[in-house]
Amino acid sequence: MYGAIGANKRNTVLIMAAFVGLFAAIGYVASLYFGNTSIALWVIGGALVYALIQYYAASKLAVAMTGAHEIQKKDNPRLYRIVENLSITTGMPMPKVYVINDPAPNAFATGRNPQKALVAATTGLMDIMDDRELEGVMAHEMGHVKNYDIRVSMIAFGLVSAIGLLSDIALHMMFFGGDRDRNANPVIIIVGVVLIILAPIMAALIQMAVSRQREYLADATGALTTRDSEGLASALEKLKHYGKPMKRQSSSTAHLFLNNPLKSGAFSSMFSTHPPLDERIKRLRKNAAKF
Repeated sequence: MYGAIGANKRNTVLIMAAFVGLFAAIGYVASLYFGNTSIALWVIGGALVYALIQYYAASKLAVAMTGAHEIQKKDNPRLYRIVENLSITTGMPMPKVYVINDPAPNAFATGRNPQKALVAATTGLMDIMDDRELEGVMAHEMGHVKNYDIRVSMIAFGLVSAIGLLSDIALHMMFFGGDRDRNANPVIIIVGVVLIILAPIMAALIQMAVSRQREYLADATGALTTRDSEGLASALEKLKHYGKPMKRQSSSTAHLFLNNPLKSGAFSSMFSTHPPLDERIKRLRKNAAKF
């Protein structure tokens, strides 16, 4: 378990380095095209500043995009007490608790760190889960907080947004930049256009790699917290049968959720940030004795 956490952290560093590599590649191509080597530095610096802003604003943005609203204990004693008990068990700060009015069963956690964390559950999730299953789900979300997955997710969200914005700007400048010397090397132009178009897709794939491994890890962390892997496995079984797309969907926040909140389809399945439910259930039951 702890070896997996260590490996996951190392992999995350490599993945974040890949993001920086994408920035550098776009900046380098832009430098060659415009004949100004300083452009690469400005591109990297500007993109990282934008990603930093996104990082600090992302949790509020996620709440707004999902329609979640904060509750107190008196508003929903069942959910609040489960989160409160898990917080005491793990010795972590009590996160803010949110509810999403949506019949689709789902949940998510976000924030910059355990001191600034929040967890949320949909009304649909609470309707179909018994207390044991709901505890398993919220332990999974608290696992994301404990493992600092919420921080990595926010960084990934910011970097993906930055790469998308950067690609749009670069394409606009290359094709609609006004009068300039158009005699740039055709190879540079072709490579640049291909890279700029593919960069957002590559960024999405990197984000997917981050999210899938961390879902498995949060499952394991949640099971260790409750000492009841079957509670979460049973909850995931219900998601197989009752899971459905959420009313307010966004691909930019999909990686935060317990289960894929997007409408199913060949394209969305290919780029899903979530591992298959069957595999998650299999791993939980296979390692039940270890938890």
